[in-house]
Amino acid sequence: MTAETHSTGPHTDAQRDARELLIGAVSTPSLSGQEAQVAGFLRDWMEARGFAAQVDGAGNAVGARGNGPFTVALLGHMDTVPGDIPVRVDGDGVLHGRGSVDAKGSLCTFMAAVAALPPQALDHVRFVVIGATEEEAPSSRGARHIREVLHPDAVLIGEPSGWEGLTLGYKGRLVAQVRAEKDNFHTAGEGSSAADDLTEAWFRVRAWAAASASDQGAGGVGIFDSVQATIQGIGSAGDGLTQRAEATFGLRLPPRLPPQDAQGQILELLGDLASVSVTFVGHETAVRYPKDNALTRAMRVAIRAHGGTPVFKVKTGTSDMNVVAAHWPVPTLAYGPGDSALDHTPDERLDLAEYDRAVLILTDALTRLAASVSQKSQLQQ
Repeated sequence: MTAETHSTGPHTDAQRDARELLIGAVSTPSLSGQEAQVAGFLRDWMEARGFAAQVDGAGNAVGARGNGPFTVALLGHMDTVPGDIPVRVDGDGVLHGRGSVDAKGSLCTFMAAVAALPPQALDHVRFVVIGATEEEAPSSRGARHIREVLHPDAVLIGEPSGWEGLTLGYKGRLVAQVRAEKDNFHTAGEGSSAADDLTEAWFRVRAWAAASASDQGAGGVGIFDSVQATIQGIGSAGDGLTQRAEATFGLRLPPRLPPQDAQGQILELLGDLASVSVTFVGHETAVRYPKDNALTRAMRVAIRAHGGTPVFKVKTGTSDMNVVAAHWPVPTLAYGPGDSALDHTPDERLDLAEYDRAVLILTDALTRLAASVSQKSQLQQ
């Protein structure tokens, strides 16, 4: 399939090339941990367009253009969640396929924009595009690797925000794996079952999460500043002698509550339930960046120049922004085309016209950012 399969196709060679990149990437399966084929495809695309490109030790597809010393990292991810969605471009110019929104659309926007930068934008800035592995897995292998070897001055994270949207923050995360185990007994007798105790643990955690909003004052707080709790899985088993009940509680945490603090509070909350034990995984600290810096200014001006109204957002999920934030304390935002409500769904799809516009906006913004870096460098000389 190519981007020329319908009448609403691109009008320039650059747009055609960018669309073919995206469709090729989406057409290449890349479940977390199985990204080698798409990594090779992306590396080859970048290499053919003047990037210094490689697949690194973590399996990331990495491509760089420009001479520095100012470095902009454009960190997207190329893995997807499971789910086979036949790849097609419909008559309205909408690309259907797993990863089209989350987040190959954003990653390909990064690649196409950096490929389109004029020579003068590369004189004082080095642009490094990273297609990271295992973002959809708890390991975040690609981001954890690249954060140790790259030291950028500004960061763009590739996640869908809509072409006018600029995402400044993501909530934190903690996953509690809860297990209740006790001797078997007749259900006609007195006492609670393992499942009863597990249910009591969930009721306490759910009430604790709900209280996080009311504890902040009479007016409460918004969802970004509250704890969200969901049961991600539940089950029970036994061998006739022992009862076992297990569940996974997923917690989304606000910036004021680090995962280590949430862990301590939950252990205290469940401390008197003798049959219950808890293991914690998936610790990610929430992050929120300021609105005004050279990166956000360049993006705002570019969005307006292309007929849009910039909209700042924060998200209730997590992303590789959480993983790199403490290691890269520099201006950061997330950007990419598409509706994040379609992430992981059977209806995942991306309007190619929006993708085209996002590429143009990002190319414009990076050119403006490079010009401001160059001007600042000249003033310092």
